This record gives sequence, structure tokens and C-alpha cells, in this order.
Amino acid sequence: MKIRAITLNNVRRFTDPAQVTGIGDGINVLSEPNEHGKSTLFDAIQALFFKPFGSRDKEVAALRPHAGGAPEVTIEVETDEGLFTVHKRWFQKPLATVHRDGRLIAQADEAEAWIAQLLGGDAGGPSGLIWVRQGMTALTGGSTKEEKLALEARRDLMTSVGAEVEAMTGGRRMDKALAQCRDELAQYATGTGRPRTGGAWKEAQDQVEALQATRDQLTATARELQDALAERQRARRALADLEAPEVVEERRQKLEAARAAHAAATRYAEELETLVRAVDLARLTAESATSRLDSYRAGEIEQKAARAAEATARKAAETAHCILSERRAALDTAEAAATEARAALKTAEDQHRHALRARAARDGADRRRALEDRIKEAEEARRRMETAGAAAQSGPDAATMQRLETLSAELSASRAARDAAAPQVIVRYAHGQSGSIHSDSGPLAEGTPLPLPRSTTLRIDGIGSLEVHPGAEGAEDGPVETAAASLQAALDQIGAPDLTGARAAAAARVEAAARQGEAKAVLNSLAPEGIDALHQALAAIPASEEVSDAPDLAHAENALETAQAGHETCRIARETAAEALADAKADAAVKDAQLASLSDRLQRAEAQQAKLGDVTEDALATQAASAAAALEAARLSHAEKAKDAPDAASLRAALTRAESVEAQAREEVARLRPLLARLSERITRASGDAVEERLAETEDQLQAAEETLARIAHEVAVLIRLEGALQDARNEARERYFTPIVKELKPLLQLLWPDAELTWGEESLLPHALIREGREEPIDVLSGGTQEQVALLVRLAFARMLARAGRIAPVILDDALVFTDDDRIERMFDALHRQASDMQIIVLTCRQRAFRALGGQALRLQTVDR
Repeated sequence: MKIRAITLNNVRRFTDPAQVTGIGDGINVLSEPNEHGKSTLFDAIQALFFKPFGSRDKEVAALRPHAGGAPEVTIEVETDEGLFTVHKRWFQKPLATVHRDGRLIAQADEAEAWIAQLLGGDAGGPSGLIWVRQGMTALTGGSTKEEKLALEARRDLMTSVGAEVEAMTGGRRMDKALAQCRDELAQYATGTGRPRTGGAWKEAQDQVEALQATRDQLTATARELQDALAERQRARRALADLEAPEVVEERRQKLEAARAAHAAATRYAEELETLVRAVDLARLTAESATSRLDSYRAGEIEQKAARAAEATARKAAETAHCILSERRAALDTAEAAATEARAALKTAEDQHRHALRARAARDGADRRRALEDRIKEAEEARRRMETAGAAAQSGPDAATMQRLETLSAELSASRAARDAAAPQVIVRYAHGQSGSIHSDSGPLAEGTPLPLPRSTTLRIDGIGSLEVHPGAEGAEDGPVETAAASLQAALDQIGAPDLTGARAAAAARVEAAARQGEAKAVLNSLAPEGIDALHQALAAIPASEEVSDAPDLAHAENALETAQAGHETCRIARETAAEALADAKADAAVKDAQLASLSDRLQRAEAQQAKLGDVTEDALATQAASAAAALEAARLSHAEKAKDAPDAASLRAALTRAESVEAQAREEVARLRPLLARLSERITRASGDAVEERLAETEDQLQAAEETLARIAHEVAVLIRLEGALQDARNEARERYFTPIVKELKPLLQLLWPDAELTWGEESLLPHALIREGREEPIDVLSGGTQEQVALLVRLAFARMLARAGRIAPVILDDALVFTDDDRIERMFDALHRQASDMQIIVLTCRQRAFRALGGQALRLQTVDR
């Protein structure tokens, strides 16, 4: 099937017939701006092939124009049997027809059946494979129904070209065997391979675990009985050793001896501690006396040094203040000289400027007159520009006029639709009676239809009047009145009496804008930097009367040079004096700071000596010697006492050991007596439970349960391995399932990415990932441009597969390349031409400049003259 022409009538914006003709083989390109009707054309094609003529769903309703009416679509298609014209109309008098060479061959349901047979009987057909709606450049998207139809179309196509795969892997014997294997495995294990609760495998595991627990418990009980017999024997022997009379008496004697020795050592240690405190007190007294003597001597030395340094600093500060006064006087003298030099310089500069203005006035009289004329012309141009600018702000702008024209067109269309559906009166006058019948608008013209949308009275000269009532079936005035009200509201909003007045106001606005532009151009040529700049230039040219008493320019220049030299000399002298004053201030500040610091030092030294009170150095030396002698005597007494001191630590350790031995013996006896009682009771109870016989019986049961568990585990392992083998076999067959589409797609992919491959999803039958340079990239993380390129190449491959299956259909692409860059779009054009060698491709696009490089047959969507 190839499309040769498309005609639309009453489809959205096309209230008059519009058509595309001359659609040839290969590539056909309809390149028009936005809102020109490309998407409308695509939706109309979809509707004709896939929407029954009796349908009233939202997709068909969306084709109706705003003014109402019955959408009609006609498409000429060419097949191996010839050229056919397929026509559909929806809503009013719905219709579906198929003509061949002007002869009707099918209509109504038979026409729908003919269209379905033309598409190969597919519900989704090429719409789900190779017809790309605007905004649907990806391989997925759209409504749930559209995605389901597209999946069925892909499955039907790939199955039809892969009949070998269907024999085993299309869900027949392989799926049956795999399902039976999984059912048997499910009786034992869950989907994760763990034992299923309530299954034989789980029950066998639970029985083995229970018997193992019982065996372990009985084994532990038997071991505990043997351990209890041995422990009771050891406890009896230990208790007899601890309670022997000679052992008890030996422990008592050792404890009493240790206590007596420790008490004597404690008393001696207390006496020695008293002597230690006496030594510490004597040492503190000696250190205090020595410290006071050292402080007194250091204070004397510091006081003498501070007094000498303070006297030296005071002299230096007085000298610095004298120098500071001298330099301040020198700066004042330099300041006065600099002030006089500045005054002389200013006078010389004024005289020099006066002389320059005099010369400029003499040289610029003609230039001043030219500038004054130019300023007048520029101000006149600015006045005209402002007047025209004010006029350009009144009246409707282009957008408002476009809206008014649209509303007027809608009113005309509503009236035309009303008049077309209303009864009509056509007058045929007898000879000499022309103009004798009148309506409200005047005499009726002969042969001209007069619509009667409402009750109308016609006056007949010499006869009377004729009242015509259309009745309830007459045309409705609602749309006309609504359109008229909308137009009048828009006119009232801009203050125009009618559309003609609005057009005149808009034309006046455009003319004023043109005048404003002309005046602005004149103003820019006269004053490119503004009128203020011209005034400034004029002000810079002095008038001749302002400089009549100016001095000679050469004399003024000499006086200016002399004044500048004197000013520079005074400036340098002032800066030198200022720097010298700053240095003197800094030096005086340093000297004052040093004097203050040394005065503070002297005050601190005198205060420190005052704290020692009215004492002398000899008295302090005597006190220090006496304290040192007392310390030496205390040390000798302590040393004499410490020579014969007993070893208190050893005696304390001996007492601790003796007490520990006694306490340990009592604790051990207290532990062993109840332990013997418990062990005897445990041995008596366990000897009557036949533990060893029950242990042997449990081990036999455990061996049988473990054999059962091993058998079931082996069966589960076999089923798991069988499931894996069946799954691998099906996966290998599925690789062959995708071989036809991969074969068609490979040369197309190489146009963009050499050595690139696509991996396919088994459920969606769509590309899952793009493999480039050995790296797998999921489709959904690729850029928008790359995704649309992959989607278009896949659809071209599907188109070639449809053609090979004998179901040739045109490829229709509505703005399928939106995000593709300039480099890749050239290669995509190459791919389109490669596939167009034996099929028809129709490209709808708004990217006029970019698609000039595509080539192919250029199409036009244009209105048909009635």
C-alpha cells in the first residue's frame, strides 16, 4: 500500500477542503511552520484507517472544527490491484466508501472490512510500528491501549517472520515442560529455593532436626551422669582433707601469730609518722625564711636599677619634645609658603584658561553657528518623533487585529453554516416585475438565494405580504449570536465602532510608528550621542564678548610655568617638613612610652620592698640560719628512728595470707556439703531413666530420617538443574527469535555507531540497552536525541520486515527528529534514503531549514478552490 493523495474537509482548522497531492515513492517531505496542520493531517490518516465511520469517541470528536460540522477524510491509496479512493465521514450522515476508477466497490461495514484487509487484519498495524505521532518519538508511550496494540503488532510481525522459533519456543511444548518442572519443584521448594512450609522436604528437615535435638539431649544427660559420679568422689576427698583436726589447729595458730606481729608494727609506724611531720614542718619554716631573704635582696637590686633607668628615660623624653616643637614650627612655615604658591598657581591657571578661551572664541565662531543650527534641527526631529510615538500608542496592535480578524472569520463561518442549513427563497420575476418583492434589507435580486434562518416577512408590491416560518428544524442562531457577541466585545474593548474602524485605527497606528521611525533616524543622524552632547559642545565654544580683556597667551603660559615650578618647590618643602614632624612625633611617643614603663617599674619595686616591713638584711639572714639548723636536727631524729623500723608491708602480707587461708577453708567446706547432697540426688534420679537405652533408639531413628532427607534433596537438585537447562534452551531459542530484526537493524545502526548492538527485552519485544565499545547503556538513561534516533532506526527496520512479510505500508513520521543534533541528523537522513529505496516514507516536520538537506519529494498542504 502506498498513499498518493490526502484530502481533508471540516477537520479542525480546515473548514474548507484542503489536500496534499503528488505523494510519490521513496521520501516525501511536508515541511511547514507550526500550526499549519501537519499533526491534523497525521491524526486524519490515523482516523481513516483505524476509526469506524460510526465512532463518536474523543479522538474523532477532536477532529471537528470549532464551528461544528462533519469531519471528512479522503485518501487515495495504490496497491498491486490498482488505485483506490477511501473516504470517511463522521457524525452527521456518517459514511465509509471505497471507489476504484470512480466506481463504488464497498461502503459502510464492507468498506471497513476492506480497510482492515488492506492493513493485514492488524488492530494496531503500521500505527503501532511505523507511524510516529508528534511527541511520541520514543518506542514506548501513549495510552495503555496504544501500547498494548503496538506490542501485539510487534509480536505478530516477529512471529510471522520467525516461524521456526514458534515450533518449539513460542509457548507450546517448551512452556508445558518448563511449567510441569516448576510445578513439581514448587511442591518441595519456594521460588527462592528454600524448603516450602508443609512440603515433604520441609517435613523431612524438621524431623531430622527434632531427632538430632533429642539425641544431643540424651547424650548430654548420659555425660552429665558420669561427670556427677566423678565429681562426688572428688568432693568427698576434699572435704575430709579440710576437716582433719590437726589441719584445723595449724591454721588457727598461724593466724594468731600473724595478727600479733602486725599490731606491733602498726604502733612503731605511728611513732615514725610523728617524726616525719616534724621534719616537714621544719623544712617549711626554713624554706620560708630563705625565700624572704632572697626577696629582700632582689628587691634592693631592682629598685636601684629602675631608679637609674627612669632618670635616663626622662632626659631622653625632654629632648624629643624639644625637637618636636622645632619641627612643628618648621611645618607651619612650609604650610604658609605652600598656601601662597597655590594661590599664585590658581591665578596663573585662570589667566591661561582666559587666554585659551579668547583664542577658541576667535577660531570657533563658524562652528558655533553650525552647532546652533544642528541643535534646532535635532530638537524639531525629537518633537516629531515624540508626537508620532504618542500616536503609535493608540489604536489596536497587530495581535489585537489578528484576534479581531479571527473573530470576524468565525462570525462569517457561523453565518455561512447557518445559511447553508436554513431554507432558501429564490425569486424568478415575470417580465417587467423586477424588484417588486422586498425583504427587510431591500428588494430581492432575481436568481439570488435568500436564506431564511428565522421567521421573515416578504412584501409584494400590489399584492400584500408573505410570511415565511422555517419551523423548529430551521438553522440555529446561537453560534452566530455568540460569534457576533465575541466580535462586538473585542471591538468595544478597543473603542472601535466596527471592524472597518478598527482597521483604520490600526493603519493609523502603523503609519504613526513609521513616522516615529523616520524622525528617530533623523534625530540619530543629527545627534548620535544625544542633544545634550551638542549643547555641551556648544557651551565649550566661548562667545567673543566673554574674552575681550584676555591676556596674551604666550605671557600667560610663561606665568603658568613659573607658578607651577614655585608650587612644586613649596609642595616638596611642605611634605619634607611633614615627614620630619611625623618622625619627631613617633620618636617622642616612643620616649614617653619608655618613661611611663620605667616609672611603673620603679613604683612596683618600691611597693615590693614596702611589703617586707621594717626589717634588715642581717635579721633575715639570722632567721634563715636558725630555721636550717632546726630542720637538720629533725632529720637526724627521724633517721635514727627509721633504722630499726619493722617491715610493715611483709607483716601485713603475712596476716592477709593467714586470714585468706582460714576464710577459704570455711568457704570450701560450706560449698562442698550442699554440692555432695545435690550430686547424690542427681545420681539417684538419673540412674532410673534408662538414658543409654533411649539414646541408642534415637540414633537408629535419626539415621532413617537422614536417608529420607537425602533422597528428597537429591530430587530437588535434579528438578532445579532441569529447570535451568530448559530455561537456557528457551533463551537460546529466543536469541533466534530476535535474529530477523537484528539483521535488518545492523546496517542502520552502523551509520551512527560502528560496531554498536542492541539487546532486546523478551516481554516488551523492544530494545533494552545499547552496547557501544563493549559498554552496555540502558535505553532509558540515554540522551533524548539518542533515544529518538534508536527509535526511528528500529521503526525503519520494522517497516522493512513488514515489506518482506508482504504487508507494505508507508512510513509516516510526524516530527520524529526533535532532539537530534546537526551532525547525526545528516546520518539519519542517509538511513531514511537507504530504507526508501523500495518503500514509501512521508515526513512531516516544522524544522524547515534543518530538513532541506533531507531531499525527497516536497509536499504542500493547501486549500482546494470550490
